[in-house]
Amino acid sequence: MTFSDTKQNHPDSHLERVPDFGCAPVGSDAEVRLAEIWETTPGWRGWFSTVDHKTIGLRYLVTAFIFLLIGGIEALIMRAQLALPEQSLLTPEQYNQLFTMHGVTMIFLYALPILSGFSNYLWPLLLGSRDMAFPRLNALSYWIFLFAGIFMYASFPLGQAPNAGWFNYVPFSGPIYNTGPNIDVFALGMVLLGISTTVGSINFIVSLFRMRAPGMTINKVPILVWGTLTASVANLIAIPAVSLAFFLLWLDRQVGTQFFDVANGGKPLLWQHLFWMFGHPWVYAIVLPAMGIVSDALPTFCRRPLVGYTAVALATMATMLLGFQVWIHHMFATGLPTVALSIFGAASMIISIPSAVAVFAWIATIWLGKPVFKTAFLFFAGFIFLFVVGGLSGVMTAAVSLDLQLNETYFIVAHLHYVLLGINVFPVIGGIYYWFPKFTGRMMSETLGKWSFWVMFIGFNIGFFPMHIAGLLGMPRRIYTYSSRMGWDSVNMITSIGSFIFAIGILIFLANILISLKRGALAGSNPWDAATLEWSTPSPPPAYNFAVIPVIASRHPLWEDRLNENSKRSSLTQGYLLMEGHETLGTSPIDAEPVTILKMPGDSYAPFFVGLFVSLFFVGLLLHWWYFAGMTAAACCITLVIWMWPRKSLAQRTAPKTAHLSGRSP
Repeated sequence: MTFSDTKQNHPDSHLERVPDFGCAPVGSDAEVRLAEIWETTPGWRGWFSTVDHKTIGLRYLVTAFIFLLIGGIEALIMRAQLALPEQSLLTPEQYNQLFTMHGVTMIFLYALPILSGFSNYLWPLLLGSRDMAFPRLNALSYWIFLFAGIFMYASFPLGQAPNAGWFNYVPFSGPIYNTGPNIDVFALGMVLLGISTTVGSINFIVSLFRMRAPGMTINKVPILVWGTLTASVANLIAIPAVSLAFFLLWLDRQVGTQFFDVANGGKPLLWQHLFWMFGHPWVYAIVLPAMGIVSDALPTFCRRPLVGYTAVALATMATMLLGFQVWIHHMFATGLPTVALSIFGAASMIISIPSAVAVFAWIATIWLGKPVFKTAFLFFAGFIFLFVVGGLSGVMTAAVSLDLQLNETYFIVAHLHYVLLGINVFPVIGGIYYWFPKFTGRMMSETLGKWSFWVMFIGFNIGFFPMHIAGLLGMPRRIYTYSSRMGWDSVNMITSIGSFIFAIGILIFLANILISLKRGALAGSNPWDAATLEWSTPSPPPAYNFAVIPVIASRHPLWEDRLNENSKRSSLTQGYLLMEGHETLGTSPIDAEPVTILKMPGDSYAPFFVGLFVSLFFVGLLLHWWYFAGMTAAACCITLVIWMWPRKSLAQRTAPKTAHLSGRSP
């Protein structure tokens, strides 16, 4: 269907090409009208009902960062326990719960949700749209994420937190060896969290293929979009595997099935297959969007476009494709056939190639550009260093013979932290420094920013690099204390000191945020002189994002004059004006040709209550309150009916005023 066909066949169509609306002064009738349509109701009603992607994105960022702080505190307590031999700050059971919740928090409650926060806030701005494809689904994904985190942490003060490690291997997590509710909390909480991730992934995928600005063909979208898209597709494939694993484990524990009970014909190794079919792609799901942040923001400080855009985009997809072929990388020591070990060992080495492509692209961008050493640039450069270190240790563990020696040692803990913490946290904090002006309208302090970087970078390497040495000295993973005769005293003390230095760097970063929110210099729309579309809007952006839906002609719409890439130019002031309700432009999946007007839903309490009732349903399952679970399931179904119930649009309720503003008679 062509755009002209859509206008002709749509009786209420009001898609109008605007000659020069972008030059209209702020406060014009059209902008006032758009603000009335799109702004959230102030007060507590708006807080619970908003579906604004920017508000949801900031909530993801703040909530996930709070979980990062909680996970960091848990890590510091563990490092205090391990700083000296034969410490007794924690009992073995307390350490098991702390160790497990630290891993769950950092991997599941922080790493991906904070990247979802960036993508939720930035995607419509990067793509030239007014919202995500499914705004209410977007709100639902956040509420379920929040309730899943609360669900899992509610057991912690009671001493009943998950205690079998974040990998939760059976039979240690089975009904025989773990009789309390600890593992049930983890199993049900992970299924609940999987619902949030699934609906969020669907939203991202549809948004990319249907919500881009006209002219933004598939080869013009930013790398951050490619990274999040790839992670979202992978989540839809991987989440069912781990959700099934946790559901089967819950059945073993509560119903009496024997899926993992070897004495009754079950397969304990089935758990590892199902978990790592999810677990290894998940590693890339929490890395690829972070790599996208670097690929999009680094060129701004190098004053040139990213070198090898196409190669980096293809490498992003290739990384995830190969990521589904290396899950046995985590199972080399389980006694699998030699042929399988050889095949998956080779795949584990090959996967380093697309990652190397991205590293070379970043280095070439810095080398061929004119770097400006702002705080965000330092975090991105530090990330590249940590990425190389983590990647090299990953290639080492891809060698089967070496992995058999290192698999259960602290060498793997070091690799894991370089990959999951260094490669995620540094781009995230660099991204916050970069987009903080867009989020808040204020600049962060460069002085405090550079202090936070150097303290964090030095503390990180002091804290985690010695873990490699501890592993080579034979220190096993998952131990809560050790003998003074083992020779691990010094290396553990250095690691603990480095961990606390890293924590000081995080505190400096938090202080910078709090001070900048109050006293930061006003940013303006584009303080970095960046090239991408989000910097064409005010800071912070209005509720409707774009008064005029822009028309895009290149990957760098704000740098076209200086780059002179082609004869065509993007039009940020001559686009499409849609102001008869919650509307944005729908475009074709590949070429981004305008094809339809999308009627977007407004604010609603339904996502909050659906998320609440779904969470309470899981509470009923945990506590065996079957009637309560049934009642909350029924309440959830009723709320879904209310959610989907048709209602008059804003355009229908205010037709005369809308028609006048759009240039048509009532």
